[in-house]
Amino acid sequence: MDTSAKASFAPTGRVAAAGLTTAVNTPAVTPINRELSLLDFNRRVLALAEDPAVPLLERLRFLCIVGSNLDEFFEIRVAGVKEQLRAKVPPPGMTLPELRDVSLGMGEEAHSLVAAQYRVLNQHVLPALERAGVRLVRRTDFTRKEREWAARFFAQEIRPLLTPIGLDPAHPFPQVVNKSLNFVLELAGNDAFGRDSGIAIVKAPRVLPRVIKMPASVAGADNAFVMLSSILHAHLSQMFPGRKVVGWSQFRVTRDADLWIDEEEVKNLRQALQGELPQRQFGSAVRLEVAAECPEPLAQFLLGQFGLSGSDLYRCDGPVNIARLSSLIDEVDLDALKYPSFVPGLPERLDAAADILSAIRGQDILLHHPYQSFEPVVEFIRTAADDDDVVAIKQTVYRTGVNSVLMEALIEAARRGKEVTVVVELMARFDEEANINWAERLERAGAQVVYGVFGLKTHAKLALVIRRERDDRGRGRLVPYAHLGTGNYHPRTTGIYTDFGLLTADPAMCADVNEVFLHITSLARASRMKRLLLAPFTMHRRVLELIRRETRDAREGKPARIIAKMNALVEEGVIRALYAASAAGVQIDLIVRGACSLRPGVFGVSENIRVRSILGRFLEHHRVWYFENGGEPDVWLSSADWMGRNLFRRVEVAFPVRDPALRKRVIDEGLKAYLADNRDAWELDAEGRWSKVKPRRGRKRRSAQAELLARLRAPDEQV
Repeated sequence: MDTSAKASFAPTGRVAAAGLTTAVNTPAVTPINRELSLLDFNRRVLALAEDPAVPLLERLRFLCIVGSNLDEFFEIRVAGVKEQLRAKVPPPGMTLPELRDVSLGMGEEAHSLVAAQYRVLNQHVLPALERAGVRLVRRTDFTRKEREWAARFFAQEIRPLLTPIGLDPAHPFPQVVNKSLNFVLELAGNDAFGRDSGIAIVKAPRVLPRVIKMPASVAGADNAFVMLSSILHAHLSQMFPGRKVVGWSQFRVTRDADLWIDEEEVKNLRQALQGELPQRQFGSAVRLEVAAECPEPLAQFLLGQFGLSGSDLYRCDGPVNIARLSSLIDEVDLDALKYPSFVPGLPERLDAAADILSAIRGQDILLHHPYQSFEPVVEFIRTAADDDDVVAIKQTVYRTGVNSVLMEALIEAARRGKEVTVVVELMARFDEEANINWAERLERAGAQVVYGVFGLKTHAKLALVIRRERDDRGRGRLVPYAHLGTGNYHPRTTGIYTDFGLLTADPAMCADVNEVFLHITSLARASRMKRLLLAPFTMHRRVLELIRRETRDAREGKPARIIAKMNALVEEGVIRALYAASAAGVQIDLIVRGACSLRPGVFGVSENIRVRSILGRFLEHHRVWYFENGGEPDVWLSSADWMGRNLFRRVEVAFPVRDPALRKRVIDEGLKAYLADNRDAWELDAEGRWSKVKPRRGRKRRSAQAELLARLRAPDEQV
């Protein structure tokens, strides 16, 4: 596949979106492939697992994150490419041979990444953990005492749950659940009925933990663990008395996990999803993982059962379900091997105010998570639920988790008779079941629940509270308060994702937020908004206009600058506009966590564009846009990345930061700190290669995350 940075010079490129076509006089450049860019992102995550400066258990956590990311990559990205190849329908702008090249490149890079992942696990992380007193005991290393304990554990806790399947015409190959742990065995000799049934399948019980802590009295230490697969491996032959196990392997199959709903057929989205979710476990197979020493005949047998080719086989030098090692991290109580804990800070205004609503009335409040607490947002909704003068609450829900005090507060508000409207996105990938459950509970409490706009995911992060208050003359009026954020209302991710949230009582901003809710629930055309940009209607067009304004200013000799931070940058129209801005002399800095299709540093096209990625303790998640605007900077926060799906196929918002002090905070904390980072930063070159940034000689090492943590955490805490 061609990944070169050479420009394919066309006289005129064209940007077309939302009915708008604008000539951009820049040469065409081969974009960096999105899928390969995602795998590069996981390379950077893997580098954190290799970094000896990262605490040991956190290094193991980063390995697990790579494993989890790869699972989703195969379930969604690889599955999508395979389906396009099966149907012989490449995506727009790509030929079928090019798609085959992409698929080949994805496979080669994924194989290389998996090999590196297990190399880091076996050669670096596990040995270092053992030296620190945390052992993952292999079955081949069991002591006599450990072997006896494992035998008792198998007999008492595992064997009663096993159902071995000896394959014959009456016992066909069983259904294998997506990403479940299984064993395949080759047996010698005849079965109890005198037949030569040579293959058996054993499914690991899903109710058992994949990582088991050994008693200290057995292991002689407090932190010794064994994988369930190791105990099974050591005792499976007991399930086939009178026969010899001549070959075996653990295995795991990854399946297509995307859900497909027919828009023309569906009458009730929730009911349709409830019917589809169980089928996700049995989608088309896309990857087969086996143990490194799996006999080749067994590997070929499994590939045949799942309709896969040799390139889909991944041999794992360790547990095939590597992401499950995350439970070991939670079991080990050794603070020295983890990142230091901290207490998130609070803005001073909240400490001085009598209550959250009066604080918001006085001035907009900016929250920077996880350095600052998410509790004010929870308190915002909880106060609204308890306040007799609050008459209505509206909120979007994309990801909120199984347990959520925010959702419980909304349920309580509905029970108290308030007008509660909740837009629940049922199609939030892998959170569909949790969101369905919340939708049902909200409806039972009396809330009005809608599922967004069918065919468009509602990804905007909005909450609106409407309170009846009296003015100076004693007249009653409805006063709105709003929260707008770049991240989800999720109790876990708010502690590990970097995000901005704005609490405001600005009438124009709140009116726009209410307009978004009316648009989603009524499906009527949204009225013209004074503050917000709304996808899929105005956001893409306005982003292009903001980029072009900087382009014009540069040509006219005015100050021109663009800084943008996001998770992904792949939308062609935005990339072409950025190329044109660079060619005009606009200085552009892009901070892109994950996939980036733009090539920086291409002569005549993007030599004024720099792209960096920050990876550290926290997952970078906020989207921040800065436009110089002739010396009067525009600063926007958004729920949207610069991707086609966000700009055209989702309901998203972007909102301006108008308060000068808060705008300065966003620039300092959300952009400048990341541009100064020389410890956790990576830079992208014109060839599509990422390299780690190193401090220049004489410069101190700087980490944006460490500096923000020191600046914003609760003042009495030590990092």
